[in-house]
Amino acid sequence: MSKKAVLLVNLGSPDSTAVRDVRRYLREFLMDERVLDTPYLVRFWVVNGCILPFRPRQTAEAYEKIWWPEGSPLVVISRRVQAELQRRVALPVALAMRYKNPSIESVLRDLISQEVEELLLIPLYPQYAMSSYETVVVRVQEVLAALAPAVALQIVPPFYRKPDYIEALVASAAEALQADYDHLLFSFHGLPERHLRKADPTGRHCLAVQNCCSVPSEAHRTCYRAQCFKAVEAFVNSARLPAGKYSIAFQSRLGRDPWLRPYTDHVLVDLAARGVKKLVVMCPAFVTDCLETLEEIGLRGRDSFLKAGGTEFTLIPCLNEHPAWLNTLTKWINAFAAGQPTDGEIGAFELAVPTMPTASQ
Repeated sequence: MSKKAVLLVNLGSPDSTAVRDVRRYLREFLMDERVLDTPYLVRFWVVNGCILPFRPRQTAEAYEKIWWPEGSPLVVISRRVQAELQRRVALPVALAMRYKNPSIESVLRDLISQEVEELLLIPLYPQYAMSSYETVVVRVQEVLAALAPAVALQIVPPFYRKPDYIEALVASAAEALQADYDHLLFSFHGLPERHLRKADPTGRHCLAVQNCCSVPSEAHRTCYRAQCFKAVEAFVNSARLPAGKYSIAFQSRLGRDPWLRPYTDHVLVDLAARGVKKLVVMCPAFVTDCLETLEEIGLRGRDSFLKAGGTEFTLIPCLNEHPAWLNTLTKWINAFAAGQPTDGEIGAFELAVPTMPTASQ
């Protein structure tokens, strides 16, 4: 039998809150052509001339507010998940970060040295986006092609509405939703609108057709916005949320181009102005708490809502190490280990968006 292994990949964090480490992290992140999708020379000028001289200090201050003694919350939690999965399953379970450490290349080199022949890649992103899910998949494919092209790669597709994922999400929110609250806000990470158009394999559906996310289309296979809406629909049905007691918004925009609306920071103030006093917020674009959940929503978002007239603000933690989420990941890994037929969602996955040329091509 061939030797199998599992690779979890999350976004990544700076190595520390020092401005120099934050700058290195932001440079690697923003120079990714799937994050800042402009020609290389334009991207180089924007990142190195307009962003890196100013933003690292501000971002470092934000990281300092949420940094744990053990390190970045995202990395620490991810390592805990890896360790718990390793305790549960027989296959080697490795962890890499798309940006900074541990790098995808270093982790793959280690797996290859163990003579791994089949690899299950689990990008830790529920929805498909070129700047998150796709860049992880492409980077793993590139490194394997260079180091060990014979390794068979199996990829978990976006799991935004898989029943076991939704059940885990509902379980993680159960305590907050059983308490007295006025409104639940689903805050997803934002994207530039151009990313949706670029990821549309039809070239004529996303943001072009009226109510495009509600009209069936093959574009939804790689449409981040449609997948966010479908995830919320599945959650609402499972949790039996009453109509009118929840809404969706998008956070973390950067630059002046149009991003997905409505914007979370605007919605938080608007909800308070409309009389919402007890607000619950969850961030289903993330499976691990990070800067965007702990600082942007948990600190700044909370402050904005309370200053606008709200009285109670509850942030539901991400799935993190929730038992239901660990059970779901264990189930997927054991299915791969047993060589079971795919269920149509977990299995070989080909990117619908053609790979983008790198700077050297």
